Formats: sequence, C-alpha cells, structure tokens
Amino acid sequence: MKKSSILHPPSSISKTPTKVGVFDSGAGGLTVVKSLLEHNLFEEIIYYGDTARVPYGPKDPVTITRYALEALEFFRNFDIDLMITACNSVSAHALPDLRANADFDIYGVIEPGILALKNADLPKSSRILILGTKATIGSGRYQKGIRELGFDSIEAIAPSLFVPIVEEGLFDGAVLRSTLAHYFNTIEQPDAIILGCTHFPLIANAIRDYFPNHPLLIHSGEAIAEHLEDNGCKPRKNGTTNLKIFASENPEGLKKIAEKWL
Repeated sequence: MKKSSILHPPSSISKTPTKVGVFDSGAGGLTVVKSLLEHNLFEEIIYYGDTARVPYGPKDPVTITRYALEALEFFRNFDIDLMITACNSVSAHALPDLRANADFDIYGVIEPGILALKNADLPKSSRILILGTKATIGSGRYQKGIRELGFDSIEAIAPSLFVPIVEEGLFDGAVLRSTLAHYFNTIEQPDAIILGCTHFPLIANAIRDYFPNHPLLIHSGEAIAEHLEDNGCKPRKNGTTNLKIFASENPEGLKKIAEKWL
C-alpha cells in the first residue's frame, strides 16, 4: 500500500497513466476536470460527485474520511491509473487513509496549490488570502504549507455561502456582489488569493475584481494539472478525452452542469 504525508505527495507518476478518477463532494470538481481536459493529459476521465452529501465543508474529519474511502471503493470498478481528490476538504483530512488503502497514486489539491504559490515567486512580504471551506481552513494545511514558504502575512477565511451560490449558478449579479462584500469588507488588500475550494474558480473573476489591485489567483484545477505535468504526466499530442460522469444522486443533473461548465 502507498503511504505519504499530505504535504508530500508521490514524487513522480509511477507509470504512464491513461485513465484517471476525479472525486469531489459535488459539482465543484468539474473545474479540475476542465483544466485536465485543456492540458489533454488522459485518454479517459472518470468523474464521481457525491451530490447526495454535498457540501463536505461543514462535516467533521471522520465523516469526510469515511465518505472518501467509500468513493475509493467506487473507483475500484474502473481500473484507474491514478486518482485526484478534487475536494479540498478531502485533501485536507483524508489523503493518508486514502493512500494507505489504494494500490495506485492519489493526488490531492492542497500541495499543488501551495507549490503554485511558490512558483509565482512573490515577495515574502506579500499578503496571502486563503479561501476555503470550514473543514479546509480548520485543518490548517494551507496555512502551514504557506508559512513554510516564508510568508508571514496570511489570512484564512471560510466563505461558506460561496458554495450554494455557485451550485445555484449565480456567477454574477446582486446576490454574489453582496456576499463578496459580506466576507471581504474587513479584508486588507491581498497580493494573492488561494481559491481553496473547487467551486470558487467559477466566481474567480468576481473575487478578483472585488479588490482594486486584482490580486494573483491560484486555483486547484490549473495547479493540479501543472503539478501532474511536472511529475511525469505529459500532455498527449492528439486524441480526445473520454469523460464519464457519475453521481451519488441526480447524475443527469450533474451531467447538465458539466455541459454548461465545460
């Protein structure tokens, strides 16, 4: 069984992967799928959204881990080469247990996000704002990793209303603007924002534009795609990707969201 710490994922892809499983608590992980499709890394993507139990953010770590292990059993039906936990809450709490019970590599999204911030080469005096679910922020994983990079000015908040707003498709408008003001009105101007929830990239423009200096945004999808490339998963020169979408509840609804988002 493979074991590695949450902040030190597998150093390289153990074999050339053709089929990947992507797991998320709901629809948000499709933002990761979008980046994987754009980078053309795999022949086949199996997506599983636990839509019956979304969101994971308010749930306790034991429950999140149990749900993640159940998802792992789902993916055993597809002979995947590796698995991506697109959910930041799962990446924060369940990766050690997932890796201990899998015979393929499993990647989370927190470490790639931290590495993307490192690669941005910002001054260590930069103000870093972390946005995530209560479970992700409460784990302290992003905060610890970013401090290890040498940044001291870090603020982390859990804008929980962003998730249902995105699920409702409210990517702009008065509701979103008032919610941004609710969470950000006391936040000092950040230099970079970590979008530590896969739902948040869908309102990335609104988040960035709220702040006058348009801070650097780092989100899970692009970060994990680049991280996989850096670790031996090379883009294919041609060919389309076969995407299969499954859900624990209302799979047709999830497929309709995918058609709109992707």
